[in-house]
Amino acid sequence: MISHVRTGPHLDSPDCLPPIVPQDCPSATPTHNHNKLLLMEGGQGVEPGSLIVCGSLYQGICEKRSLSNISQIIYQTSNPVDTQYVAANDPRVSTVAVVITVENKQEMSGMLHLMLVGRGYTSKGPGDIPPITTRRLFPVVPPPFSQEEELGKLVVGSYSEYNNHFVKAVTHGEHVYFLFSRRDMWHKKEYRTYASRLCASDRSFYSYVEVPLLCHGGYNLAQAAWLGNHSGEPALFVVMAVGQASTPVATGQSALCVYGMAKLDAMLRQAQEVCYTEGGRGSSGQEEAYIEYAVSSKCLKLPKVSLLEYPCGGEHTPNPIASAVPLPATPTFSSSTLLTAVTTATEAGHTIAFLGDREGKLHKVLVRSDWSGDLYDSVVVDSGNAVASDILLDDRQQHIYVLTSGRLSKVPVSSCEKQSDCQSCLTLRDPHCGWCVLEGRCCRKHQCQRHLQSNHWLWSFESTKQCVTVQTLQPANQSKDEQTQVTLSVIQLPNLTKAESLFCVFGLLQPQPAIIMGTSITCQTPAPELLPDMPAGSDHMVLPVSLKFGHVTITTGHLTFYDCGAVSRLNQSSQCLSCVSSVWKCNWCPLDQVCTHNHSCPNKHIILNQRNSPGPSLCPLVFSMQSSALVPMGLSSSVVLQGRNLDVFTDDAPYVCVVEINGLRVNLTATEERTHNNTHTFTCSPHEFQYTVSQLQFSAPVYLRRGERRIDSAGLHLQLYDCSAGQSDCSQCRAVPDEYGCVWCPGSPSPSCVYNQSCSTTPADTCPPPQITQVLPVSGPLEGGVLVTITGSNLGMRYQDVVGGVTVAGVQCLPRRDGYEISTRVVCELQPSGKQRKGSVLVTVGTTSPGRSTQIFTYQDPRLIDLVPDKGPISGGTRLTIRGQQLLTGQMSDLSAFLGPQPCYIVAEVKDTQLVCQTGSSPQTGGVTVQVFFGKAERTVPNVTFRYLDDPVITDAKPSESFFAGGRIIVVTGRNLDVVQQPVISVWVEPLDVQRVKRRRRLTVLSARQQLVFNSTMTTVSERCSIVSSSQMTCPTPTVTPEVKVKGVWFQLDNVRVHYESIKGRSFTYYPNPELFPLNREFPESPHRFKPGGVIAVEGLDLTRAMSRQEVRARLGDQECDVKTLDNTHLYCEPPEIQPMSVDDGNELPALQVFMGNLQVDLGLVQYDSDSLLSPVPLAAQISLAAGAAVIILSVLVVILMYRRKSKQALRDYKKVLLQLETLEINVGDQCRKEFTDLMTEMMDLSSDVGGPGLPLLDYRTYAERVFFPGQQTALLSRQLDLPESRRPTVEQGLQQLNNLLNNRLFLSRFIHTLEAQQGFSQRDRGYVASLLTIALHDKLEYFTEVMKNLLQDLVQQYVAKNPKLMLRRTETVVEKMLTNWMSICLYSFLKEVAGEPLYMLYRAIKYQVDKGPVDAVTGKAKRTLNDSHLLREDIDFCTMTLTVLVKNGVEVQPCPVKVLDTDTITQVKDKIMDQVYRGAPFSQRPAADSLDLEWRSGQAGHLTLSDDDVTAVVQGRWKRINTLQHYKVPDGATVALIPRSQSGVGVNQVFQTGEKTPMLEGEEEEGLRLWHLVKSSEDPEIPKHRKSSMRERERAKAIPEIYLTRLLSMKGTLQKFVDDVFVAILSTKRPPPIAVRFFFDFLDDMAEKHGIDDPETVHIWKTNSLPLRFWVNILKNPQFVLDVQVTDSIDAILSVIAQTFIDSCTTSEHKVGRDSPVNKLLYAREIPRYKQLVERYYSDIHSAASGCYQEMNSTLTELSGSFASEMNSLVALHELYKYINKYYDQIIMSLEEDSSGQKMQLAYRLQQVAALVENKSPSEKEDEDKSSSAALTNH
Repeated sequence: MISHVRTGPHLDSPDCLPPIVPQDCPSATPTHNHNKLLLMEGGQGVEPGSLIVCGSLYQGICEKRSLSNISQIIYQTSNPVDTQYVAANDPRVSTVAVVITVENKQEMSGMLHLMLVGRGYTSKGPGDIPPITTRRLFPVVPPPFSQEEELGKLVVGSYSEYNNHFVKAVTHGEHVYFLFSRRDMWHKKEYRTYASRLCASDRSFYSYVEVPLLCHGGYNLAQAAWLGNHSGEPALFVVMAVGQASTPVATGQSALCVYGMAKLDAMLRQAQEVCYTEGGRGSSGQEEAYIEYAVSSKCLKLPKVSLLEYPCGGEHTPNPIASAVPLPATPTFSSSTLLTAVTTATEAGHTIAFLGDREGKLHKVLVRSDWSGDLYDSVVVDSGNAVASDILLDDRQQHIYVLTSGRLSKVPVSSCEKQSDCQSCLTLRDPHCGWCVLEGRCCRKHQCQRHLQSNHWLWSFESTKQCVTVQTLQPANQSKDEQTQVTLSVIQLPNLTKAESLFCVFGLLQPQPAIIMGTSITCQTPAPELLPDMPAGSDHMVLPVSLKFGHVTITTGHLTFYDCGAVSRLNQSSQCLSCVSSVWKCNWCPLDQVCTHNHSCPNKHIILNQRNSPGPSLCPLVFSMQSSALVPMGLSSSVVLQGRNLDVFTDDAPYVCVVEINGLRVNLTATEERTHNNTHTFTCSPHEFQYTVSQLQFSAPVYLRRGERRIDSAGLHLQLYDCSAGQSDCSQCRAVPDEYGCVWCPGSPSPSCVYNQSCSTTPADTCPPPQITQVLPVSGPLEGGVLVTITGSNLGMRYQDVVGGVTVAGVQCLPRRDGYEISTRVVCELQPSGKQRKGSVLVTVGTTSPGRSTQIFTYQDPRLIDLVPDKGPISGGTRLTIRGQQLLTGQMSDLSAFLGPQPCYIVAEVKDTQLVCQTGSSPQTGGVTVQVFFGKAERTVPNVTFRYLDDPVITDAKPSESFFAGGRIIVVTGRNLDVVQQPVISVWVEPLDVQRVKRRRRLTVLSARQQLVFNSTMTTVSERCSIVSSSQMTCPTPTVTPEVKVKGVWFQLDNVRVHYESIKGRSFTYYPNPELFPLNREFPESPHRFKPGGVIAVEGLDLTRAMSRQEVRARLGDQECDVKTLDNTHLYCEPPEIQPMSVDDGNELPALQVFMGNLQVDLGLVQYDSDSLLSPVPLAAQISLAAGAAVIILSVLVVILMYRRKSKQALRDYKKVLLQLETLEINVGDQCRKEFTDLMTEMMDLSSDVGGPGLPLLDYRTYAERVFFPGQQTALLSRQLDLPESRRPTVEQGLQQLNNLLNNRLFLSRFIHTLEAQQGFSQRDRGYVASLLTIALHDKLEYFTEVMKNLLQDLVQQYVAKNPKLMLRRTETVVEKMLTNWMSICLYSFLKEVAGEPLYMLYRAIKYQVDKGPVDAVTGKAKRTLNDSHLLREDIDFCTMTLTVLVKNGVEVQPCPVKVLDTDTITQVKDKIMDQVYRGAPFSQRPAADSLDLEWRSGQAGHLTLSDDDVTAVVQGRWKRINTLQHYKVPDGATVALIPRSQSGVGVNQVFQTGEKTPMLEGEEEEGLRLWHLVKSSEDPEIPKHRKSSMRERERAKAIPEIYLTRLLSMKGTLQKFVDDVFVAILSTKRPPPIAVRFFFDFLDDMAEKHGIDDPETVHIWKTNSLPLRFWVNILKNPQFVLDVQVTDSIDAILSVIAQTFIDSCTTSEHKVGRDSPVNKLLYAREIPRYKQLVERYYSDIHSAASGCYQEMNSTLTELSGSFASEMNSLVALHELYKYINKYYDQIIMSLEEDSSGQKMQLAYRLQQVAALVENKSPSEKEDEDKSSSAALTNH
């Protein structure tokens, strides 16, 4: 930091002109200064030049500072004149400027420095500063920066309408260009972006011309711009965004569009030319240019050469010109995040755009020559903070400076230097980068010395480029023992000079010079001794071959070095063969036993590599065995081998045969015999081989050796065998193949299997009879078909021996080939026996006697008797028990069970009388037969089918939480639950330490093995559920230890698994166990003293977190303690009157135990207080003690006892009332549940409508009308000015000027304060004026909000001095009604999107419930209500009927069932029918009930019109009863139709007003008769009105009987969910609260802080008065303000109770009820504390959320202004306001003239002008009239 200056904050206000004097400017506050302009002005001669600084303070004045030291001020003023205001005084309004130097011969220096400024529109401060002005910088003419008359400016008619937003000012050539967006007043009044141009020398703005810029895709608002180069030509790079609707607010959708300056200049010249010479019309006759900004000039038809002669215009040329034809561009790059900044660079002839966005990212885009763009990189610079439009590249174009709200970042343009190799450099795809081949680095093109030569710099962005690569090596491999030349073929090789050379580097060895021939490079391979060692176990190695230029590696190839010696060493058994057939070029030297790469051997003879030459091998080789390979053990045998190609050996070394037996070598002398065809026969000396083997034979390798040389052998092996190994009996022995020569030798010591030459006796020809050791199974079905396995010995030598020789219990059994094992096993298939029989198994082989089993085999006839259960779900999982007889028939593997075609899996050990199997899934429901197969024998359960039923479905399971101890009963409801055999609830848990491990490793990828480890730690705990009915079951929650984390809960219903989350949409929660404290916490061992008749209070923690009162049981000793109340910290239970017995033998006193699920807590002993339990103190001692203590204690006791008695009595009353209420609620609970279920069914049908267009929301205009002007008959917003046409334009002009005056804050505040000071200005007038102002200023809500805030600050000042808690309690001032209206405007979208639906559902639920019971049409009282004063207390007999209503739907007539009551009046019936028929339609679109007749249609011709009053009406005395369906005896199911009324009937009148329907008025009389419907009004009409109301109050004050309270409670319980939903929608902070609420609460907190109010209750009251009581209560009581519905008296009565509950929930005072409390407070006594918590949490969440939502609020207000302004009829509102101005004209004028600032602004004069226009008089006339009237007043 070199130098640093603070420019703010300073005391300032945009409403006041500097200098700021606090007394004259009460709105002045310490205000931050936002720098608007920072520009450099060149110095004169050797002067350093200056920095021009303009900020937002003091109306945007400027100062000059020295560039060499910015602390040094060159010019500053503290008392500027109004021509010195330069920049915008609002931080959000933009200002741009450019400094230019022009020639001026009149000046001494001949030069003039000017600053051209573009400034957006501001609503505050001086309103006469044009959008573009010229300011003189040098030579200085006092005052500096002044807007001089002779310097040009852009004059605009009504700047606020155009609302220019300037983005950039630049100079280019001889011109100055401004880029801005504004409202297009000529065309569609949408916002568009424009580029305008001025000649730099034009000081009168004659040359001003602008053209719209079109960026295809709807991008209409410029955000930032940069004048750069594209393809060598200057171009304007503009970042554009899509605007929100017709507002200047940008959305996130944005794009970069590029406009060539040549095309832009051509368009601007074209517009000038058309407007100069063609009258603004192009060749096609279309308007192409026009005069903008409401200036009285027009396009002309001057001579064609005008533009050539006057390129910068003149006095006679039209201006300012705007082109009607836009300059189009296609987006180069688009983004879904708002782009906010742009700058460009040119790199190696390519244009690169750098774009900043709202999220703090910098995007890099290559702009191609065809204007398309490629995003190649995005960098996060300052996450979450928008990039300011000022981003700049440094001089060397290596870094870019990025400015965000709190940081300046220096960001590298590219990361070339970080890439270390060619591949990563090219993969980067950065246009700045390329690989500099000979320098071996990634760099920018100009940094690579030889970038102009081909293949020296490879561009990163071009996908066709590839690195310098070795394509081939020749040779690709070579022997490690030789040194040769290797040639590398290289692609992309750069050219070198003659003096330069490349080097080859092999591995890590020294470089070798390379010879370059075109793209081929030849190198010398290293000397063998320099090469590294060959890897163990390998015959080759691969070495990298690098091409180097100096120390830089250009590319790398790979060369393989092989070792022929290793080839033969690695293949000892066939060294020669492996050598000559190897992939390497190896040759074999047989005499030297060497594999070599050479083509010659030391001892001449050589065998060359034969890999590529087919034919017999030339290697010396033993190729076969002439003798038999089978060699018996223990017998001397000789081996004969044959070899060839052995003549190469000429020495006398002897041949030796070698046999390897398990690593042991047996050397046998070999004799050689040569035959005719180069073949040699070798006979090995005889040898007796001995080796213990476990099987018949063993394979031993055999080969030939000559001296030390091993001759290659083609894998020859001897098969050594031992006849006795594995042949344990005669049959097995004789079954050995003949070539082995094994015989069964019966000699001593025992018979055995030996080689025939080893048997000393005669071998046996035949074998002994078969022996059977085991038969499996020992039973089978009569039909046979099962396999019987017989094991033993001598069971034949082959399969054919036993064919036809096996019988089972006398029945043939057919042997199977696949199951036969020689001598030891026979498997046969049992054949049918025809009857039950028993017997042995016989096996006969040949002529020997048969073998007989000792086991007896039984043929059985198994029977199936029945099965349980006989039904199950189609998903399976049911365990079936099949009962029967002889079920153990055959083996387990023979048994299989089926349900129809589906298998039933046997799961337990089969018993003789029962079999258990588990069902599989079935594709369909229905009955299936149950079959069991015993082998092929089939049995079916007689007369019984198993029924597959639909799977169980769970629709609800509650509660959704438990504590760790478990045992809490979950009530599961659904369908088909009784289908399940054993339902189970399971919890999946995981130890917490595993959780921690997972958390630590979250960022690493787990291997599969680790995941398995984690999964293996998951365990489940389960509990069985009990089925109550097909629709309900109960499940106790399993116990879970606190050391685990619950991962999931599910219900296992046989094979159906239902996860809890899928039922409720949220997971099941386990909480820590509730804590219950001992009754006597201080002395747990001492008993708790209890006075009979009271309740025991148990304290605890989190008692209701996962438990309800109904689930808790308490026992005192051996009796129940009746739990009355349970809240989070207390449990109250009522024990028996008499002390129960103890259940503990060791204690006489009973203990209190509380049971919560599995949790059982012992809370200590309880001792009942009794008068007989007095301490045995002697009487005399008692008297003396009493006398001694009485004097001291008496006075204290009296005071304490009085206080204690009072407070205890109050607490007891409170608890008792709560208990009574709770008991009543429990009693009506079942009825509520039934009602609620019924209601929910109705509402389910409704919610499908409500989700879409079915929600009958009022449009904004109607909503505003009803909220702003409640109870008014005429719709102000749809009225027109009632004026004669001749006066209309004048009056409208006057009203427009009044509108401009209202936009002056000083005038508006004076106007309001003056009106409020007048005595005749009533409270109703205040509300009316506030609403008129709201409409008039609706298109400027930001300004409206600022005014409201200022007025509220004054209000706070007043109330702080008096009683701050009373502020905003009522609507007594204009500003309070303004606040109501402001909230209504801001919360409309919240109502629409969030609160509207639950409010409508509540309304529908109330209406549905009310309509189900009788409602008196005269008094409005209803049987079903929440309001005791509107309760129909009489018992009215009524019954529900269903009428069939004929509804015409197009051509068809369709019947529609409608539920009504027989006691309904005809109008009530019509209303109910229309509710059903017009179910989805808004109320205003329905026909009125009295415009239709109800016709009862009976049979063919019977049509009877029903009405409330006709000749059949019953009259008794002076009472006349309104007709009902009962009166007409309309039966249930009758057919009726609504038809248009032909003539207006004489029926009972009904009054409709804004969707409200009042009942028939009690005073409505007809011919002296009084009307009644269900009850006769008991009120005597003779009693005066004031007496009536007091009587009513007395009647209401009477305690309401319990029966009626029950009715109210029932209604309350049914509606509870809907009331909850509305309150939660209003007060939930899960979604962000509306911005207006956050903004206003923030404002109230600031006010409290400013005035030192630290009492939280006061701020709570302010917030409550400003939002819930001011807005929400109004909406709750009047849903017709928001919804297009009808609110009847009976519905209104219920809504009043709900609204009162909402009011009670928002108060801070404690909510206690007693017997005399109002009924509505009693009804919601238990809910109000919960709602209070909601309110408090809502307030605290908003308070704790970060403030600073002003910016967001302002953009919201701008959006709202644009969205709804067209709905408002501001002229009518202004006309109505003028009536008040006229009424209090003198006082207002006087007030304006008293104010000094008002005098400056000539406010009084401007008001006189308004009055003159509206009343058609001149201002002087009006003034005279005012003077005379005031004189008259004075005289009077």
